[in-house]
Amino acid sequence: MTAHSLPFSSPAAQGVDARGLHAFLDTIEAAPDIEPHSLMVLRHGHVVAQGWWAPYSADRRHLLYSLSKSFTSTAAAFAAAEGLLRLDDPVIAHFPELDAEVTDPRSRSMLVRHVASMASGHAEETWGEVIAADPVEPVRAFLKLPPDQDPGTIFAYNQSCTYTLAAIIQRASGQTLTDYLRPRLFDPLGIGAVAWQQHPAGRDLGFTGLHVTTDAIAALGQLYLQRGSWNGEQLLSEEWVAEATRSHVANAGENIDWRQGYGFQFWMSQHGYRGDGAYGQFALVLPEQDAVVAITASTVAMQSLLDAAWKHVLPALGATAVDADADAGLRDRMSRLALPVLPVKPAPSESRETWSGVTFTPADGTCAAQPSLIGVGLADQKDGWQITLRESGSMINLRLDTDGWRVSDAADVPPTAVSGGWIDPQTLRFEVIFLETPHRLVVTCGLSDRTFDAEWATEPLGGNPLRELRSPRPS
Repeated sequence: MTAHSLPFSSPAAQGVDARGLHAFLDTIEAAPDIEPHSLMVLRHGHVVAQGWWAPYSADRRHLLYSLSKSFTSTAAAFAAAEGLLRLDDPVIAHFPELDAEVTDPRSRSMLVRHVASMASGHAEETWGEVIAADPVEPVRAFLKLPPDQDPGTIFAYNQSCTYTLAAIIQRASGQTLTDYLRPRLFDPLGIGAVAWQQHPAGRDLGFTGLHVTTDAIAALGQLYLQRGSWNGEQLLSEEWVAEATRSHVANAGENIDWRQGYGFQFWMSQHGYRGDGAYGQFALVLPEQDAVVAITASTVAMQSLLDAAWKHVLPALGATAVDADADAGLRDRMSRLALPVLPVKPAPSESRETWSGVTFTPADGTCAAQPSLIGVGLADQKDGWQITLRESGSMINLRLDTDGWRVSDAADVPPTAVSGGWIDPQTLRFEVIFLETPHRLVVTCGLSDRTFDAEWATEPLGGNPLRELRSPRPS
């Protein structure tokens, strides 16, 4: 089976009560701080429910943020099987040119298994300090930053660990993670086009930046659920899967599902384990229920999203009583999912000429939410409105519909969906969803002073300009 041809089944046929999935949808759609983008539920290797909230769609790649780490772990599994690395290798052994510079005993004792399990000995995140110290070779700065404790003794969620693991794989294989995984993981699982952000050029980030479709998330989860087996072939060793999905060092966290332990780039959960990315990107693997749940979303309330899954989805998996009549309703509902649009009005007919051609500047001189955004232009195109988002040296032209989402897939700008309109004769408000990311920008323009304000529903990590809020394209 491939990710695109995982067998489909009704929920009832796989012992899943569709009423529980309805309740999960009810909960997350009613939550003001959760914006769901996609959902796939697998049981016994069958897809029992899948859907995308328009304007998101099945064929659209979505930024995974730190769920990328679980794919990096999988690359490490292949590299270990091929003798390119060993878990008990000193990290410094893979960077012999740094041997004379790295003198701290703790840094020199750091092993591959320590960076794989976020147990480098550093007490906190180091990426900001590392990238500032050496943007050309962050591994050098990381290894020269003395750990606070002996490696293997404390946990700290630390992007530099994953970056270093990814760098080891890419150095040893002579390939980017994307190219290395293509014949080993992506092709066997039927995963189509993927893209990974790089730093520096030629090195996939590893800890973030991977863009894939939702079925790729589901397929990765299913591979781990099947202990590395796929179509009768053992792609990953069962031993690696067991090591990657057990807790290695005790951890603390503000929320309960972030203090259950950490494996090799997988989080332990109250139930099963998970790959996990900022703003609600999840691959939930539930061995006791023989199930996988893949989610993409935009939310800062990630624990609330998991709580809803534990409350509604978990009891529905393997329910002793199912309602087969609810299956058809769930299938219909999943086919009609859509994100709501702003409650707005068309342009006042008497003022179309007044609005057309106006350029709006930041209300406070600089747009705090997105400093790269220096102007917003509006033009009446007779069959609709054109919005221009101006950044230094570039612009993004968008089409605005006042009755729904207008999707744009122009080659030279990020894929977007726009909706909005007028909330009163002097105020235009519109939303721009950057469709290959979890992010939505809300812009409000005032005619009286010709200024605009903008805010993110969830703020992109990394501070990139708007034109970079997309899946990487070939050079």
